[in-house]
Amino acid sequence: MSVLDGPCLRYADEVGRQQELVLSPESPRVTLGRSPQADVPLTWDDEVSRLHAAIEWMGTHWTILDDGLSRNGTFVNGERLAGRRRLRAGDRIRIGGALLTFHEFGAGVDDVTRVSSSAVPTLRSLTETQRSVLVALCRPYKHSAAFASPASNQQIAAELYLSVDAIKTHLRALFAKFGVEDLPQNQKRVRLAELALQSGVISERDL
Repeated sequence: MSVLDGPCLRYADEVGRQQELVLSPESPRVTLGRSPQADVPLTWDDEVSRLHAAIEWMGTHWTILDDGLSRNGTFVNGERLAGRRRLRAGDRIRIGGALLTFHEFGAGVDDVTRVSSSAVPTLRSLTETQRSVLVALCRPYKHSAAFASPASNQQIAAELYLSVDAIKTHLRALFAKFGVEDLPQNQKRVRLAELALQSGVISERDL
């Protein structure tokens, strides 16, 4: 983990080495693509377009932009990007077969961080079923998998022998308990899993 004050992008290169690109408003546009001239050159991945997407500083925050130049699209936390979107700490960006994560250290000004620090419940305040749902949600993160995504409702339902509707009901309760219910829909699950693991409510041993 690097000791940076500013945001950065992390990704694995073609041989699996972790790379880190520090983002600075002094270089307000960062290009991602298969071209060797891209700021993040994903030259080994033929599913990536030559100029695939760009990370841009908008004066107060970083955004990701894919304005249709890419052939296969850009995905943030599993959702296909249409146009521009604000990046938040922990966002996972998929471009072709490459996965990048956006990190923002000391992001105390961010609403997400403010909410999470005060809202994490204790293990005792969760029902047994809620805890089981959380464990199943976080299971893909076993062994600190850097680019994992939380389990889907279907996967959790199959593991716990419950209906998908029941899982949705339990997740809604968990979103409220962890203070993430006001986040955009596509960010709630990722943030819930992160908070559960960071707070120790769910440990590596549980997975």
